Amino acid sequence: MARIAVIGGHGKVAVRLEPILAGRGDFVSAIIRNREHTTDVTAAGAHPVVADVEQLDTDHMAELFQGCDAVVWSAGAGGGNPARTYAVDRDAAIRSMDAAAKAGVKRYVMVSYLGARKDHAVAPDHPFFPYAEAKAAADDYLRSTSLEWTIVAPSTLTHDPGSGRIALADHDHSGNVSRDDVAAVIAATLTMPKTVGKFIGFNQGETLISDALASL
Repeated sequence: MARIAVIGGHGKVAVRLEPILAGRGDFVSAIIRNREHTTDVTAAGAHPVVADVEQLDTDHMAELFQGCDAVVWSAGAGGGNPARTYAVDRDAAIRSMDAAAKAGVKRYVMVSYLGARKDHAVAPDHPFFPYAEAKAAADDYLRSTSLEWTIVAPSTLTHDPGSGRIALADHDHSGNVSRDDVAAVIAATLTMPKTVGKFIGFNQGETLISDALASL
């Protein structure tokens, strides 16, 4: 049994991930900001931990990760407020990496997006610019750490039922993929050492998730 902390535990991907992890016997701590979401994450098989990572410093965040085997960042500010986007998607994410290291947690999975990179080419006046900048900074910081990291980078997310199949993709070949399959990819990376140190971009496809990840 692995102990896994999922930051952003009530997100649309996280609530799909948690039952997968719990179903295979993992202990999942779902870190959520809103106490009203405890019922939902409990129903998903996770153990709710009410904490606002936007406000927590590194030391307090590290306390949340004590005893964990892995941390999954699946949080996000949700857009609309550039200052909060930087505060959550960049600054809090970076603190969580430092906190994981401080807590002795080596494995860290970042949920990013296909296209996340410094030269993302999003215009500064575009509403998506703060998010693109924040994710690029967080991903780059993660690469510089000594954590056993994986960056999971799906293309445009859909509510379609999962197929269990994806197609690996680079930044120039973005399509779409179901949230169900994103959750399945995250779960798979946590058991596949081969995914450590990899940026995994993907769309919906025809290759079984396990086979696609094994080909990295």
